[in-house]
Amino acid sequence: MHSRSSARRTDTLEQVRESMAGIEFRDSSAFIDEIPAACKDIDQVMTDAADLVEIRHSLRQLVNGKGE
Repeated sequence: MHSRSSARRTDTLEQVRESMAGIEFRDSSAFIDEIPAACKDIDQVMTDAADLVEIRHSLRQLVNGKGE
């Protein structure tokens, strides 16, 4: 995992396309920082917050929407 600013410097649009397979997103270099590697792992976040939250539903990402 790395930061969003690091993703803009180091990742490519092709890497974004590969990692977003099966997810609808705006295919543009403006969205390189949306690469999943630049985001915290949700399972780790939920584990870290286990004493604060109760998991009632699990969701799967279908669309990534971001203004350009």
